[in-house]
Amino acid sequence: MNLISNWVQRYFSDPQAIVLVILMTVVFGVVLFLGDMLAPVLASVVLAYLLEGVVRWIHARGVPRPRTVVLVFLVFMAFLFFIIFGLMPMVWTQTLELTRELPGYIASGQEKLMRIPEHYSFISQAQVNDIILTIRRELTNAAQQILSVSLASIVSIITVLVYLVLMPLLVFFFLKDRDLIIGWFKGFLPPQLGLAEQIWRDVDVQIGNYVRGKFWEILIVGAVTFMAFALMGIKYATLLSVIVGLSVLVPYIGATVVTVPVAVVAYFQWGWTAEFGYLMAAYAVIQALDGNVLVPLLFSEVVNLHPVAIIVAVLVFGGLWGFWGVFFAIPLATLVNAILNAWPRPTRSMFEEPDEVTA
Repeated sequence: MNLISNWVQRYFSDPQAIVLVILMTVVFGVVLFLGDMLAPVLASVVLAYLLEGVVRWIHARGVPRPRTVVLVFLVFMAFLFFIIFGLMPMVWTQTLELTRELPGYIASGQEKLMRIPEHYSFISQAQVNDIILTIRRELTNAAQQILSVSLASIVSIITVLVYLVLMPLLVFFFLKDRDLIIGWFKGFLPPQLGLAEQIWRDVDVQIGNYVRGKFWEILIVGAVTFMAFALMGIKYATLLSVIVGLSVLVPYIGATVVTVPVAVVAYFQWGWTAEFGYLMAAYAVIQALDGNVLVPLLFSEVVNLHPVAIIVAVLVFGGLWGFWGVFFAIPLATLVNAILNAWPRPTRSMFEEPDEVTA
């Protein structure tokens, strides 16, 4: 008991630390238990936070904030209309085309698998049959899931329509009345929030840079991938480029997973030919440039996190909050690191990269 008492006294003797724990518990509870109901509000907060950096940048150059908010909001709405009425129909059309051709791909793949024992004697026909049965089972499960989703499509369409109406309005008012809303929330908080304010200052710039940097990374990687795939003439170039662009949301894992559909489509279109090699080489170059050039440029002010911490954060927060948990895995890990750094502790935080040893 003395050990526990000493630990509590060491880490929670500061009243501001207790206030911070209460605030974090309330926010976590609201997101965890009311996240589904407040999803449009939370998504609108994220979008407003994304646009706030642009508003501040324009406002700092002498443009009045109300005019800046209207200008940025109109550009945002134009981009949203392009996504909904320009990009999404093309992605949907190519998805339907891929669905129609999928049985042919499966039959061709099964035929090639059946020939494997002829070339590799250490693989038996029974093993190939087991692989085919496993693939069929997984495809059947996937088809059942797709069917269950399609049966609930009416509810999904209604939800999307509600989001399309509510979210732009919420984004506009979050930008327009930002100070008023923040002041209203501060009215419920204690007057002295030294520790919480210190942590927020530490992570505010990093989270803002991360969200905006990730947005630009998705656009740049998706656009460059589309241009490369379209020039090489691969089928479903728009669909694949969107998938590749969104894959950057999941560090390390996303780029590895998305390689599979790109390679499969390219193989069934060209086989083991020079065109297949050129496309995979171009895809590898895009991934290398993203990881070694684009990411350092966009995220230069974000704290370096250990790969293990990033993967754990993706798994934990993605399991809790789905897409948004994956999207904010690194900022949330950064927040955890800042909180750990704010409290005295005997050892370095595991979330932080160790300093390089210099001679």
